[in-house]
Amino acid sequence: MKNKRLPLLLIIVILLLLAPLIFMQFTEEVKWSFMDFVKMGALLLGLALLVELIFRKIQRIQHRIILVAMVLILFFLIWAELAVGIFGTSFAGN
Repeated sequence: MKNKRLPLLLIIVILLLLAPLIFMQFTEEVKWSFMDFVKMGALLLGLALLVELIFRKIQRIQHRIILVAMVLILFFLIWAELAVGIFGTSFAGN
């Protein structure tokens, strides 16, 4: 098998999405709707695919680190906006 990273990234995305699903069974603190799972799944899948693209196309390790860091910062900003609305956009979570 030529590329073992992509299936591993997809398994990690699935496992990360299973966590809130399992926690919802045991506590009332976690309340995700179907659309929450869709949004987070798209966000995590996009993150995984962008990281994979960076690792495939960028050869210099310094450039990889910088690009992955930028993608992660963007991911966390979008996640925070969806969760609590730190920027006050119309698609904020609250």
